[in-house]
Amino acid sequence: MEQTYQHARQLVAVDCIIFGYEDADLKVVAFQRKLNPGRGAWSLVGGWVNHDESVEEAAQRVLHEITGLENIFLEQVEVFSKIDRDPGDRVISVAFYAFMRIGQQDKKLVEEYGAHWFSLRELPELVFDHQDMLDKALDKLRRKASYQLVGSELLPDRFTLLQLRKLYEAIYQRELDPGNFRKKVLGLGILRQLSSKDMSESKKGAYYFKFKKAGTGQNMERIIKL
Repeated sequence: MEQTYQHARQLVAVDCIIFGYEDADLKVVAFQRKLNPGRGAWSLVGGWVNHDESVEEAAQRVLHEITGLENIFLEQVEVFSKIDRDPGDRVISVAFYAFMRIGQQDKKLVEEYGAHWFSLRELPELVFDHQDMLDKALDKLRRKASYQLVGSELLPDRFTLLQLRKLYEAIYQRELDPGNFRKKVLGLGILRQLSSKDMSESKKGAYYFKFKKAGTGQNMERIIKL
C-alpha cells in the first residue's frame, strides 16, 4: 500500500483508570511495569492502539485481555500529549476511566498481569503522568456523579440507600448528610424500591432498591455541590 503522508509517526496508546468499590472504599487498579522505561514502577493499565482499531476498541481489548470481561463501561477522560510525558518515545495516550465490580474479573488473568486493587488512600506513586490521569479521571467522575446518579456498574444489582450514599462518600472522599441525600435521590424517580430488606443495617431493616434503567438520571447539581 502506497504511503500518502510523509510525516513523522507517533505512537498512540490507551491508559485505563479502572475504578472498583469494596468495603465502602473506592479503589483503582495498578500494576508494576515489566519493561523499561520505568521497569518495576507502578502503572495504570494500558496498551498500544493497533492500526486496525479505534482508541475505544483498543481500550476494550486491553481490559478484556486483563480481566476476561467484555463491554465494560468506559468514558474518555482526556488526551495526554506532552512531548516528554514518556521517556521511551514520543507517545500520545488517550485515557479512559472504567467501572468494574471487584471480584467479577477473571482472577487468574489479573494475577498473571500482576495487577492489584488499591484504595485511593493507599495508592503507590505512579509512573510518568499517570497520577495526573487518575486525578483528572476522578474529577470527571465526580462531575458526572454531581448531575447523574452513578453506581449501577459498581454496586450489587440490589442495594440500600445507605450503600448508595457510602459509594458517593467514597467518590467525593467526604461525608454527606444522610437525610438530604435520601430525599434528593428518591426525588429523582429513577430508583425502584423492592419488597425485600437488608436486616443488617437496623432492627427494622432497610429496603433494597434497584436502578429502573442503568445510566439514567436527572440533574443532581443541587444534591452534590463540587
